[in-house]
Amino acid sequence: MVSLQGILPYVQVALSALLIVCVLLQRTGASLGGAFGADNFSSGFHTRRGFERTLFQATIAIGILFALSALISLLIS
Repeated sequence: MVSLQGILPYVQVALSALLIVCVLLQRTGASLGGAFGADNFSSGFHTRRGFERTLFQATIAIGILFALSALISLLIS
């Protein structure tokens, strides 16, 4: 049987790759003009629907799983 210490690094690499992809696929709410003080009030408030909401929830879940795997790795080493 494969030990947890042997398989955990591969799980962490896979989770980190998924987390990067999920974060990069999300649409940003602020444009470049918002960084320089332009009126960007309405772009930050929108309701996530459909795939955007699913992607947002998946990003949170993968982030939590990644944090838990890092904590488990820290505890068993």
